[in-house]
Amino acid sequence: MNGPLPVVPVSILTGFLGAGKTTLLNRLLKDPELADTAVIINEFGDVSIDHLLVEASSDGVIELADGCLCCTVRGELVDTLADLMDRMQTGRINPLKRVVIETTGLADPAPVLQSVLGNPVIAQNFRLDGVVTVVDAVNGLQTIASHVEAMKQVAVADRLVISKTGLASNDQLEALSEVLKDLNPRAPIIDGASEEAGRADLFACGLYDPATKVADVGRWLQDESGEGHDHQDHHHHHHHDVNRHGSDIRSFSIVHDRPIEPMALEMFIDLLRSAHGDKLLRMKAIVAVADRPERPVVLHGVQTVFHAPERLAAWPDPTDRRTRMVLITKGLGEAFVRDLFDAFTGKPRVDRADAQALTDNPLAVPGMKF
Repeated sequence: MNGPLPVVPVSILTGFLGAGKTTLLNRLLKDPELADTAVIINEFGDVSIDHLLVEASSDGVIELADGCLCCTVRGELVDTLADLMDRMQTGRINPLKRVVIETTGLADPAPVLQSVLGNPVIAQNFRLDGVVTVVDAVNGLQTIASHVEAMKQVAVADRLVISKTGLASNDQLEALSEVLKDLNPRAPIIDGASEEAGRADLFACGLYDPATKVADVGRWLQDESGEGHDHQDHHHHHHHDVNRHGSDIRSFSIVHDRPIEPMALEMFIDLLRSAHGDKLLRMKAIVAVADRPERPVVLHGVQTVFHAPERLAAWPDPTDRRTRMVLITKGLGEAFVRDLFDAFTGKPRVDRADAQALTDNPLAVPGMKF
């Protein structure tokens, strides 16, 4: 095979037990745009794809009628991705255009995201594109209130699909939409019965477009907070606090107008994840770094695991070169993150020398080089 294979975008499909992930997946697999896709599922018994099967092999990989592959997680998810990578490199399967990972209904999504983000070999060949979470219109409110996993699945999603809308009352749908918007104000909410929910571009969340190999940062961050801000203040903070629904999950953004020194950015990330990584559900950012401000750095992290920082060739929007960070946390206050960021970016609310005192853990993690 000539030359390296292109990096393959990975989409995570999650949702609580009975939410309708399988129904949505079956519908999506009928879209011709999802040809050359591998679908990783936990157990074949959970997925009704018999009508799509063409061939099953003893090693856990099945070929679907449209040419897609379906495989179970054999051991760790990393092993399954590595096996797919080996099959592509040795020519046993055609190059993949996308991988879709369907989680179990009880899964905390963080370990799945970490498997894609944190393994350096996997990260060379696969890139996390986005998370699609399915929520049951009838039982979603109770599920979110009763199970922290369901709450996390909603909070980290790039897109939210409400299933079984035809079985719910208008009052139920309005109440559920309100909770979803509070838990995750940036994720578009899509009716599972709509045409939009059945198209392959449901998975194209914006971080990585294999056709252009660039990041659609506006779509990825879904950050509505940057409009109409005051340019006299060099950075800005916006947040959504959902404690009124009995949750300590917060979603907030930081917008910064000036390039950041590489060392300052490195120390901010290292201190944040070493001190409170378990509370950092997700972080997405595009950053103007002072050494090469014309080529922004994309950051993506889940808890203590971060994808290797990547330099884009140019700003997606050349008229907007501000640093934008979106953080989703659980039990981690916005004030802590804001003060830590300010300590390293030139408008301190705390002294730089005292930045280490902001952490609960004095042990630093290996540095991220920008």
